[in-house]
Amino acid sequence: MPENLFQQFAIDDCNSTRTFIIAELSANHGGSLETAVQTLHAAAQAGADAVKIQTYTPDTITIDCDKPWFRIKQGTLWDGTNLYDLYRTAYTPWEWLPALKQAAKDAGVVLFSSPFDKTSVDYLAQHDMPAYKVASFEITDIPLIEYIAAQGKPVIISTGIACEDEIHEALAACRRQQNPHVALLKCTSAYPAPIEEANLRTLADMRSRFGVPVGISDHTLSSTVALTSVALGARIVEKHFILNRAIGGPDAAFSMEADEFRRMVATIRDVEKALGRVTYDLSPAVRRNRKFARSLFVVENLRAGDILTDKNVRSIRPADGLAPKYLPQVLGHRVNRDIERGEPLKMEYID
Repeated sequence: MPENLFQQFAIDDCNSTRTFIIAELSANHGGSLETAVQTLHAAAQAGADAVKIQTYTPDTITIDCDKPWFRIKQGTLWDGTNLYDLYRTAYTPWEWLPALKQAAKDAGVVLFSSPFDKTSVDYLAQHDMPAYKVASFEITDIPLIEYIAAQGKPVIISTGIACEDEIHEALAACRRQQNPHVALLKCTSAYPAPIEEANLRTLADMRSRFGVPVGISDHTLSSTVALTSVALGARIVEKHFILNRAIGGPDAAFSMEADEFRRMVATIRDVEKALGRVTYDLSPAVRRNRKFARSLFVVENLRAGDILTDKNVRSIRPADGLAPKYLPQVLGHRVNRDIERGEPLKMEYID
């Protein structure tokens, strides 16, 4: 695997048309390594370029405390849950990483992770992560972003909860570590996310305003946002992936099953083909079909010396005669030979 993930998938190349598609595993393993490995293989078979995991423990992301500040009450799927309990349920055991790396290698996909503190960055670095993801709720942790960027690997940053100034601060943190390989993901940090809050027109502005590749981290319940984002220039698409929503878990409700993910990937690849490149050249098929364009034909039998009029010459299909733009020039001129009805008009027939 090339050292630089962005070079491997041409995310830095503005002329590249391939979207980097990430299947987010998150908590969709139900606490089972076997399920995690099966999910990784299923994501690869569904067309994912990469599988992303999350590297934290309940103690590295919060503390075991039941004071009101630690209980979720923001109108989410997890309302009423204590943060520590949620993360204890959702986390991916760190000791799984070697097995998951091997499974990713076997499946032919990239495996990378979101770290949530310095100890998780250090652990991932020991296992040679090819890239790091900064989760939406960590974008304001500038010391953590600096530490991640200092690893010298590509950094993908979700912007879900950030205002414009905070996005600039996160990018500046990466620049201070001389890490130019940074991408931003437009993200609506709601779970599931309402489609009307996607605001995908922001993608083009993000690309020009921040000067980095952009993509989407999509928590809506369909593929519409992901597909539209690609049409609008997204270079990266991230979607939660689950073997079967019946597994349950914190993220199951807004995760895609394999068939859904496969259809999304196939349609993204079709969108890429449809986007193509900027060109005014005609394809061979179109050139062949120009045969059926309009041109000037003689539509009445003419004798040498007859005058061309709008009664005996017309613009019709096919394209074997003079271009229709010459009609005003030829009207009123005499023909220099006999011409049968249905003959294409040529300039050499006219005096």
